[in-house]
Amino acid sequence: MKLNRHLPVLAVALTALLPAVAGAQTLRWSSQGDIATMDPYAHTESFTSNVQHHVYDPLVRRNRELKIEPALATSWSIVAPDRWRFVLRRGVVFHDGSPFSADDVVASVERLLDPTARARGNLANVVKAEKVDDFTVDFVLKGPYPLLLNDLSGIFIMSKRWMEANNALKPGNITTGTTTYASTNANGTGPFKLESYRPDQATIMTANDKWWDKPEHNLTRIEFRPIKSDATRVAALLSGEIDMMAPAPLQDLARISAAPGFKVIEEPSLRLIFLGLNFRPELQGQPGVPNPLLKQPVRQALWHAIDLDTLHRRVMRGKSRSVATIVAPPVPGYSAELDKPVGFEPDKAKKMLADAGYPNGFKVKLDCSNDRYINDEQTCVAVAAMWTRIGVQVDLKTESRATYFPKVDRGETDIYMLGWATLPPMDGFSALSALITTRKDGFGGNNPNGYSNPAIDELTRKAAVELDEPKRLAQMVEAFKIARNDVAFLPLHQQPVAWAMKNAVDVPQFADEYVRLWFARMK
Repeated sequence: MKLNRHLPVLAVALTALLPAVAGAQTLRWSSQGDIATMDPYAHTESFTSNVQHHVYDPLVRRNRELKIEPALATSWSIVAPDRWRFVLRRGVVFHDGSPFSADDVVASVERLLDPTARARGNLANVVKAEKVDDFTVDFVLKGPYPLLLNDLSGIFIMSKRWMEANNALKPGNITTGTTTYASTNANGTGPFKLESYRPDQATIMTANDKWWDKPEHNLTRIEFRPIKSDATRVAALLSGEIDMMAPAPLQDLARISAAPGFKVIEEPSLRLIFLGLNFRPELQGQPGVPNPLLKQPVRQALWHAIDLDTLHRRVMRGKSRSVATIVAPPVPGYSAELDKPVGFEPDKAKKMLADAGYPNGFKVKLDCSNDRYINDEQTCVAVAAMWTRIGVQVDLKTESRATYFPKVDRGETDIYMLGWATLPPMDGFSALSALITTRKDGFGGNNPNGYSNPAIDELTRKAAVELDEPKRLAQMVEAFKIARNDVAFLPLHQQPVAWAMKNAVDVPQFADEYVRLWFARMK
């Protein structure tokens, strides 16, 4: 009855916001939060990259099996240990009609490698890009690096002419609040053109009839609408106001599946959810107060105080998998030996706190998103309650990803939630280099709170240039082992991924949670 009461208002609001377009090829979809920006280099948030990928192309991309294949580059070769050469696709045009060439690749790489770019760490091992001729580009590396194609699959190419014309050669940055013309506008070579982007309201795209590739979709228009409330989002689907939601609330899956004309698709995700920690001298929430999280026994006690089984059964509806690491199987670098969660032992946790000098516990901030991960807010509320039982007073704040991630990036947190997904064809090196390596020289892009371990840094740099695969994997596993023993983070679970949609929508689901609508078809 509650949902039905709101349906007329919802219908009017959505109709006014997203005017219907005739034809069955208009796909209207929703998620619980909006993208952060249209600037590809101003962020490192995967959902934002996912949406941008409909407008922008990389040099290489992932196919339906998530394997690397040519995109804006047709071939590549290693011409020296520290130099890769890419032959570019001819005849490609940007959405404004201007031709694609090597100049655009070089300008894009220069923009990404700018020290002010938030996504700078996504090409940490690249020194520069050099134009060989109009359709050939060399990537100069810091040394031998076997994972360049993996990195480039997430780097979108922008138009040099367009950036020059709109004063956008310098990147934006969501952490510092820096914006440019590219923050709300886009000119890519991808399968869809950006018609409009209104933050927290709607993102509209239309099919690019001059796309260089043969479309596998039959869409003419995509309308994305963020709807934060689970109940409102489900109501929008069941009332016909949207055609698809990704993700779908776990508590509503059975009801949606039972509704005539709708379906739910589920697949295990590769995204692992964990809590990051403050390793600075003082607590962020209490200036001048020495940071108890610097003591390994304190961090270990917090881990023992988390009832992972309860999180699995009650919060995640039995659809998650409790974990003890930050790399999911079958990603290279995963170790089953390291993926054994510690036991839920609150009495032991209390004793460890007392032995560490905190017999009465302490007070600490916990920051979480409430519209990014599956049941993220509910998870943090449950963890806060568990810590309260061992005497730790938790100042919990949950907020939208739009403000949450910039705050985390600035290191303004004591304990914070983060998720990391690594594709099967990719590598655990992305988690290693971004999450637990010291933030320096392009590494540690998602390590904002000061964690630094010289042994991990050394192993990371060795693994970056090691061409002997067994040796490289051993180096990564050793680094993850050090981080686990040091309790550099508090692993929680591997989250599920569930989408809900009308039966008329046919779209493949992927373990990395990307919504790839260039594969979507509507009946």
